[in-house]
Amino acid sequence: MPSEFAHDDHPTTTPKKPPSSATVFIPERLLDSDEAASIMKCHPKTLQKLARKGVVRGVHVGKLWRFRASVIEEWIQRQLAG
Repeated sequence: MPSEFAHDDHPTTTPKKPPSSATVFIPERLLDSDEAASIMKCHPKTLQKLARKGVVRGVHVGKLWRFRASVIEEWIQRQLAG
């Protein structure tokens, strides 16, 4: 008499590998207020005030503000162009 566990109705599957052309996402490092303000040549509190008003994009993490250097550079370029 065959064992009921001898036959497996579920085919075995192997995990799919990502395509070889897949790019690896490396997030941009976030700057703190001091680092971002030094790029803008302003006081960190001034930068935080601009972020609260929505003038400069930043993210509020707890009590701290974080900024992407690329966003700061884009903002400076817009100011120079305008």
